[in-house]
Amino acid sequence: MLGRPLRGVAFDVAVAALVVLVSLAAAVNQPGGWAATAVGVGMAVALLFRRTHPGVVTVAVAALALIQVVARWGPLIYDVAVLIALYSVVKYGRRLRDGVLAGAVAAVGVLLAAAQTPNVIQWWVTALWYALVTGAVWLVALNVRTRRLYVLSLEERAATLEREREAESRAAVAEERTRIARELHDVVAHSMAVMIVQADGARFMLDSDPAQARTAVKVVADTGRQALEEMRRLVGVLRDAGPTGGEADAAGLAVAADPEHRRLALAELPDLLARFVDAGLHVRSTATGTPPTLPPGLELTVYRVVQEALTNALKHAGVGASVEVVLSYTVEAVVVRVVDDGRGRPLVSPAPPGGHGLLGMRERVTVYDGSLTAGPRPTGGWQVEVRLPLPSEPATEVIAA
Repeated sequence: MLGRPLRGVAFDVAVAALVVLVSLAAAVNQPGGWAATAVGVGMAVALLFRRTHPGVVTVAVAALALIQVVARWGPLIYDVAVLIALYSVVKYGRRLRDGVLAGAVAAVGVLLAAAQTPNVIQWWVTALWYALVTGAVWLVALNVRTRRLYVLSLEERAATLEREREAESRAAVAEERTRIARELHDVVAHSMAVMIVQADGARFMLDSDPAQARTAVKVVADTGRQALEEMRRLVGVLRDAGPTGGEADAAGLAVAADPEHRRLALAELPDLLARFVDAGLHVRSTATGTPPTLPPGLELTVYRVVQEALTNALKHAGVGASVEVVLSYTVEAVVVRVVDDGRGRPLVSPAPPGGHGLLGMRERVTVYDGSLTAGPRPTGGWQVEVRLPLPSEPATEVIAA
């Protein structure tokens, strides 16, 4: 309601209605009669805005209370509105200084109210009683204000941390996509080099050895199809990385600055495993099925997945952990499974470099429409399983002479 929580509005309306009710109930018997009741109703109306404009409400209530003092009506039952206004300005005021000023004004009001209270005891006893009640309200409001500001600071800190995590994740995704794009670019460049060599060979053997020339042309066609598919994936990665020219320029600079500019293959997996063994892991590698001829980009993805999984195992499971790397080949997909027992020791030296862990693996697997499953094992340790579907065999074109 009016941009405010409905629950708070309902509570403020109930408080104001209570002040109006007690003002009307005492209209006949209280000093001042209906004029005093009008002052009480004015205080009640002001309390409706105590959350949004606590300073203004406190000034209005204090002015109405001053009218009551000047008229010498003495303390009345609806003066509870003064305490409510004092509580509100201390709790909701932008600055605590407003609450301190309101407390000083309330202290003066306590003395005036005690002086106008008809009783048979000393006036200072009444003043002490009023001061205790007013001081208790002020301190309660201060405590609530402190807790409220503390909660707001925690919420702001949590929101800031969430924004920072999102920014770091976006930066990591952009960096990993740049790396993937560079590697796929190398794959495409390699395929183009193969096509050029084969095409030149076919041109020279076209008259002397037509059969060999036809074989070379078929290699060119198959390699071209494969390169076209890799190029499609490359364009997809670059397109997802960002639509603005500034981001594209930054990606280009990152590619140019990366010293690791070579194409990795599954033949280098034993060397990779050996590096992690030297780093302190107990690695056991097995392969099932008949390894098919993988496209270079897919082969690179398998290599990077194993590298990232072993890096995470070394960082989190620690030195001395046992890790099992399983490569399963089927006619439909290649499955990579890396499992550690989580029983290592903390690292004393940096782990071999990788990418961005699960985030990087997910980006690479998504490029090839694969699936990634990662999580803790019931018996301890961590498991990463990646399934990468194999591309279908390219159809051989028949060219009629």
